[in-house]
Amino acid sequence: MPALLRETSETDKEVSILEKPAQLQAGGMRLSEKRKDILFLALLIAPAIVLLLFTIGIPIIKSLYLSFFDVTLLSMKTLKWNAFGNYHKLFADNDLLHSIGVTFRYVLTVVSLQFALGMMLALILNGKLPFRRALRTVILIPWVIPTIIGALLWMWLFQPQYGVMNFILQSLNLSDKPLQWLSDVHLALWAVTIAALWKQLPFMVTMLLAGMQGIPGDMYEAAMIDGAGKRQQFFHITLPMLKNTIKTVTLIACIENFKMFPLFWIMTSGGPVDATTTLSILSYKTAFIDLDLGKGAATGALWLIIMLVFSWVYNRLFSIGEGKGGAMH
Repeated sequence: MPALLRETSETDKEVSILEKPAQLQAGGMRLSEKRKDILFLALLIAPAIVLLLFTIGIPIIKSLYLSFFDVTLLSMKTLKWNAFGNYHKLFADNDLLHSIGVTFRYVLTVVSLQFALGMMLALILNGKLPFRRALRTVILIPWVIPTIIGALLWMWLFQPQYGVMNFILQSLNLSDKPLQWLSDVHLALWAVTIAALWKQLPFMVTMLLAGMQGIPGDMYEAAMIDGAGKRQQFFHITLPMLKNTIKTVTLIACIENFKMFPLFWIMTSGGPVDATTTLSILSYKTAFIDLDLGKGAATGALWLIIMLVFSWVYNRLFSIGEGKGGAMH
């Protein structure tokens, strides 16, 4: 028996000795594959990271850096450190708070109208309509027109003497005199809002329509069998199933309008009496008209912080009611 045990143990040692190189080889292969995957992923994302670094990262860092200096176009080589002096001047003026108020009024108004009208149009285009494909194509026209061209077009439509808007209002007896759309303190922001709504509505409609077409038809058929009406189907199937689409498309619309510059600058240049001076217009005027680059950079930095805080609060609001699994995403 002892001899048999010795033979068995020797056999086990031989087997283990033979298996070790195979295991090491297998381990080495796994490590090598992991390294290959890491290198492949790095090669894929490296161009995007470099591009983002040069187009977004460096300008942001440069702007934050300049916001702590007294600097103008004539003193670019002699920067004078002033700590938070530019920020102190911004908060001491009423211009910053006024422009923040105008920006939020504009963003919330135009995005709310975009979402309401976009949902209505998407529901209509998702139904059984004649020439449905042609209508889906036609509705994209404002989106493909350049923003500058759209701004000039709406300036002609809002023209007090021969503009179409005043002609329609007076023809319907809704106004007894021509409205000064772009020079009236109370109408200028609405004029830009209408132009932005016309320009951006196709994007909202397209995204919501794409989300609706991804909802399984079986859910609507089951709801109809259970006796659910159109209103119940909309609130209990369509809206919940579109939650992620709505979250994404409205956040994109908010960010797009937070940084809206060409429509405001071309149509009103921030006037009249700063009635349409948003944060983007204030930053441009401060930096390139008043030639105070430090204060303009500080405006841009605060603008960036407001956008980041807004996006964070927005995502938190949409995550309310989600389970732990949803919160993890």
